[in-house]
Amino acid sequence: MNTLKINNLKLTYKNGHQAIRNVSLEIENGMFGLLGHNGAGKSSLMKTIVGLQKPTSGSILFNGVDIISNPDYIKKHLGFLPQDFGVYPKVSAYNLLDHLALIKGIKDHTERKNQIQFLLEKVNLWDFKDKEVHTFSGGMKQRFGVAQALLGNPKIIIVDEPTAGLDPEERNRFNTLLNDISTEVIVILSTHLVEDVKNLCSEMTIMSQGEILKTGKPKDLISELENKIWSKSIKSEDLESFQNTFNVISQQLIERELYITVYSDKHPAYFEATDPLLEHVYFYTLSQKS
Repeated sequence: MNTLKINNLKLTYKNGHQAIRNVSLEIENGMFGLLGHNGAGKSSLMKTIVGLQKPTSGSILFNGVDIISNPDYIKKHLGFLPQDFGVYPKVSAYNLLDHLALIKGIKDHTERKNQIQFLLEKVNLWDFKDKEVHTFSGGMKQRFGVAQALLGNPKIIIVDEPTAGLDPEERNRFNTLLNDISTEVIVILSTHLVEDVKNLCSEMTIMSQGEILKTGKPKDLISELENKIWSKSIKSEDLESFQNTFNVISQQLIERELYITVYSDKHPAYFEATDPLLEHVYFYTLSQKS
């Protein structure tokens, strides 16, 4: 079992911006969702975990090793799947993985060959091993990204906004792949999409302005809102009045009609009870912060 322990982590940049505010988390094998809007501090936290920047204070232990003073330890066991690789060179999938494997320190030719074949088969790309990666579809590029992240048998994998731009079929295939991987390693999924966390993660945290606002199992966080979420269709010109009267946590147009969702311990008049969803947990948690 792999364990990542983050204790009282703080990071203040030279310009005075507090990017991480007293973050404490304990993460074990499985899929862990780090949910927050753009600018919530997710990237700052990820960069600090992987040793790209040092925190102002606090500690990070990976399998008992202090990785702030020894960042090379986690780098040896790290796989990273960024949101976008940028421009791919005009080389085949096999040759690009071979090059990346060398960079990761896999010097033995037979070991590289065996690992590359295993990974391309795992992500269902072996039949495309001689095809140039820049010609792949979005879903194929993401699956190739998983293959490169798994080179060297990492113990912790960080995945940043993995399903952005994927169609529903590609997203489902990709999610299944991530789920299979997470049984034996830590996978941290950094995203602003509630749906990704709902589909994949057994543990999650909500982050905003560098702080951890809520942590737990999605189903437990949802159950906390039972009989407290209510909805109603309103006229758009009445929105401000409802916002002044109720704790409105979200609003959306459905067939051109405006619906608001509110949090209340008691049944507000003329509202309908709504089964809580993870997105209600997210919006309610953020509303408590503001």
